[in-house]
Amino acid sequence: MPRHIVCLTFDHDHMSGFIARGQTTPTYISRGEYDAVVIPRLVALLGRYDIKATFFTPGHTIDSSPQAVMPYVEAGHELAHHGWTHRLPASLSRDEEEEEIVRGNNSIKRISGQFARGYRSPAWDLSPHSIDLLLKHRIQYDSSLMGHDYDCYYARQDDVVELKKPFQRGRETRLVEMPISWSLDDYPHFEYMRNANGSIQAGLMNANNVLANFVDDFSYMNEVCPEFGILTYTFHPHVIGRGHRMMMLERLIKALQAGGAVFMTMEQAMKEWLARRQAKAAE
Repeated sequence: MPRHIVCLTFDHDHMSGFIARGQTTPTYISRGEYDAVVIPRLVALLGRYDIKATFFTPGHTIDSSPQAVMPYVEAGHELAHHGWTHRLPASLSRDEEEEEIVRGNNSIKRISGQFARGYRSPAWDLSPHSIDLLLKHRIQYDSSLMGHDYDCYYARQDDVVELKKPFQRGRETRLVEMPISWSLDDYPHFEYMRNANGSIQAGLMNANNVLANFVDDFSYMNEVCPEFGILTYTFHPHVIGRGHRMMMLERLIKALQAGGAVFMTMEQAMKEWLARRQAKAAE
């Protein structure tokens, strides 16, 4: 039976992303704090359509504003790992990265009663140590890489990447990779940023144009993967939460439902992918 799964995911960075970039003046902090206004609206929207989503939440967000996190925890959405600070793992030593994983997991356990099963790297950039550390701390899936569009795969370890030599693929691990794409992330489309180096991320795109792209990606999945596929969208509460974008998100949900989408958390989608893979291997 054809099955086309959609995962709606939210990176609930709060103010942690700004702090990690050294942007700590009041206006930047307030941009992050805006998510406290948005979260109840998001939870209500998802509830109207009986959708369970996945919230990748830094420990900094949980410990700084538990009242902003509780609405989606209490509504039964998946709470997944997104570091403790919002620093890139590739910028950290192995010990520092492990501290982020342990501290973030402890924050998740305190507020939800269980450790995370899934992980998404801040800014989607793993280190050479990330996969080993995630497996060590019993993370079952990662959502930081971009090696496919509509299918999961097993993350590799110990690739050899050298400028003047052919690329050598490492070994597959048991960590399930649930890939993402910048093209299906609201942040580069919508968020206006003036960076310290003088560069500007323009953002502020027309929401209806972005909606058309998002819907077409789902339609294309149905075309090229007629039996089974998984498509992951990424949103940030303080970005998607502006009125015209919330209206876009609801139109997206309606269009996907009309197209036959089955909405799942990332953990649920991972389990279905594993079950199908095992069933196929047993044939």
